[in-house]
Amino acid sequence: MTDPAQQFREAFGRSPDGVWAAPGRINLIGEHTDYNDGFALPVALPHRLTAAAARRGDGRVRVRSLQFPGGHEFSLEGLAPDTVADGALYQAGAVWALLKEGHAVGGMDLLVDSTIPAGSGLSTSAALCCATVLSATGLQGFEPSPAEVARLAQRAENDFVGMPCGIMDQSAVMLAERGRALFLDCRSFETTSEPFDLAAWGLSLLVVDTRAPRRLVEGAYAERRASCEEAARLLGVAALRDIGADTLAAALGRLPDERTRARVRHVVSENDRVLQVVELLRAGRAREVGPLLTASHVSLRNDYEVSVAEVDTAVEAALSAGALGARITGGGFGGCVIALVDADRVDACGNAVRAAFAERGFGAPEVFTALPSRGARRLL
Repeated sequence: MTDPAQQFREAFGRSPDGVWAAPGRINLIGEHTDYNDGFALPVALPHRLTAAAARRGDGRVRVRSLQFPGGHEFSLEGLAPDTVADGALYQAGAVWALLKEGHAVGGMDLLVDSTIPAGSGLSTSAALCCATVLSATGLQGFEPSPAEVARLAQRAENDFVGMPCGIMDQSAVMLAERGRALFLDCRSFETTSEPFDLAAWGLSLLVVDTRAPRRLVEGAYAERRASCEEAARLLGVAALRDIGADTLAAALGRLPDERTRARVRHVVSENDRVLQVVELLRAGRAREVGPLLTASHVSLRNDYEVSVAEVDTAVEAALSAGALGARITGGGFGGCVIALVDADRVDACGNAVRAAFAERGFGAPEVFTALPSRGARRLL
């Protein structure tokens, strides 16, 4: 990554007043559970987004990105959904969320750079919203708690951008710790830091960015969330979190159609898998996590229907090459696969995935290992 302060000077002709960084994230397990008040277990990545910013006195915000040509500008006055161009939507949403909750926000110049692979499902949007909240507040001399930043960033995506996501991505971006996994209760927002020392266990977490085009993600995501909310209403519970694995069969018998039953089956079983993984990590039995990752993928593929051919190919190839477990990670419909592998099998699993993609005529994937990293912070 280039020097963000120098890049800011080249873009705006002056030095920034501050630089902030926010990481991408990988979710180990707990997919589509956050908006059902459930559990999730993400880690932050070393891949990060930086935001360099400087104050302006005219109530306007100018935003630029090193990944996209041109720039965008909007005014704080009258800022509302559907008033800002797509290229500045998430930054404007973050500023709007702060204004709606009564925080003092001034004009600013903002330059974004990122090493998070675009369109990979590694939460670039959450990193961007969190970094913008940190920049806007930091320029005004105050620092919300990490949990508050996560909540504001989620509001930006939900109410300004129109993406009905839960709070898992933003929490991982803000609260993750180096060498640890973040166990998140999405109802109480309580978190605990769980052991995830892969090197000590002789393991690696392989990430495959399939580069599969992610189509109709927002509409499909919204449909699944609405289906879960309707199922909770029919079952008379506040959220699907309230259905346990021991009562799942009875709950499914009360639902009107197989699609709704499948959605509920995934959420309830996925919550149970998260709890099992946490217990295994605490007991130092990380190798036993593998089958739970694979079971999560089968559930996401069959019951939640968010996988695609490239993703299934990556999972199958990694498992055939000796991975302990593998699954799609993120919202789905493309994006990334994770595989838990013995450290000495990283190359074999990566090569197997590349070969399988070539055989199927897919574009070459990007393969790398994930190192659990720290959450967002100020750099300058």
